[in-house]
Amino acid sequence: MLRSGIIATKVGNSSYYHADGKNTHITVLKVDECVVANVKTSDKDGYNAVQLASIDTEKDINKVNKPQRKIYSSIKIKPKKILKEFRVDQDNILEVGTKLSVDHFKVDQFIDATGISIGKGFAGVMKRHNFGGLRASHGVSISHRSHGSTGQNQDPGRVFKGKKMAGRMGNTKVTKQNLKIIEIDIDNQLLIIKGSIPGKKNSIIFLKDAVKKN
Repeated sequence: MLRSGIIATKVGNSSYYHADGKNTHITVLKVDECVVANVKTSDKDGYNAVQLASIDTEKDINKVNKPQRKIYSSIKIKPKKILKEFRVDQDNILEVGTKLSVDHFKVDQFIDATGISIGKGFAGVMKRHNFGGLRASHGVSISHRSHGSTGQNQDPGRVFKGKKMAGRMGNTKVTKQNLKIIEIDIDNQLLIIKGSIPGKKNSIIFLKDAVKKN
């Protein structure tokens, strides 16, 4: 059963102490009001989805592009920073103008979180792929952290696609699955999630029901 997700902002990481004294690493997320800005149906668009608008911005209505301007004008709200589409089932299509908040989820529910991981810049194979490096003696000179051979002989005579080599590390879209909601603060619109979530502070996180755990 596909439901709409919600859009959140990462506040940061902390520790959570349970009633029995146990300590758990947690991530705190803040959910700004998510408004259903548009609806896609299988009859008209070929699939069912809801489009959410969230996170206030100072941008003037006349400075957004025409399609978005039409969306914001139709539901009479100020322009938002994020427009995100979530696939849903036919039974879970929401009406335009519906508002979602942290009570969209429940305590002890499992969710999937998608965000952009922290960029690490250009990294070598030892840091990026956990290579062991070359020997520290017996003829190895100024190449202790290199990745060694990358190719083969005349046949096939090329480097295979996907070969683990040095390159830019991080700054990619990452989805972490089966994260448990420990607590929900409705007054402050906060979600307390067990474990870590990709992204730095103030980054945008997309949350939805866990695919592998109902």
